[in-house]
Amino acid sequence: MIKQNEQHALSDLLQSLQLQLIVANKTQVTMNWGETDSTPEHNKLYYICEGDGWIRIGNDDYYPKSGQLFLTPAHARVSFVARNNRPYLKYWCHFTILVGPFDLFQWIGVPLCLDVDDNTHMTTLFQELIQWHKQQTIVARLREKALLLEIVSCFLDSVPIQVLQHRSEEMSRLNIIQQFVDSRLHTSISIDQMAEALHLHPNYFSAYFKKHFGVPPLKYVSRKRTERAKQLLTTTSLSIKEIADQSGFKETNHFTKFFRKETNLSPTEYRLAYS
Repeated sequence: MIKQNEQHALSDLLQSLQLQLIVANKTQVTMNWGETDSTPEHNKLYYICEGDGWIRIGNDDYYPKSGQLFLTPAHARVSFVARNNRPYLKYWCHFTILVGPFDLFQWIGVPLCLDVDDNTHMTTLFQELIQWHKQQTIVARLREKALLLEIVSCFLDSVPIQVLQHRSEEMSRLNIIQQFVDSRLHTSISIDQMAEALHLHPNYFSAYFKKHFGVPPLKYVSRKRTERAKQLLTTTSLSIKEIADQSGFKETNHFTKFFRKETNLSPTEYRLAYS
């Protein structure tokens, strides 16, 4: 299972999550269905209705059955064929799910094949996803994104998640930055200070942080200040000036302008709306 510090770090990464559906459909494939050693740049998710097939991811072989979800991660080496004269009938979708410039499944490792507990619910999700994907409206794009996120969430909720070993160093660094920023939110925080906490040159640190974590370092600090202010506004009776001080703002007016820019509400309006 994912460690608590990695859970916090990954949660921060998911603040910059970008999800895009490429295509979704239900297909009765033929006996000619197959590829050898392809490396797609997007994820594929199959929900098997019936049939037989073989899928190889890297050097591992799988034989997904009816009632199972199967994930083909982006950038993995894939081969697949139909078997036993029973080609698959399946719902499927292709999608990208990015954390910064990286696919989410380049950060985490999960079992690729799992049994679906509620087949009726999963069928409904895929049917609705396909229907909205066929429509060319703004609402359709929002609906399909929400449905795809629900399908991916159902998948991840059913499996143990681990941070991939080659990402552990990045997670450790983000955890250091989390602790550094959280402990100093009431003060000014510079890129030089953040870089020093990781023993990196400031110029390298800025490029490294944005590449691996999807946002510039100071944008990350701003997000943390906003989260601190929201938490204090909704769980304490502190004055706006006291919350400004604890969020790193010496002037209440500056804090109010910053908070409104981040949330479209003043601190007082946010407190009234959410506490």
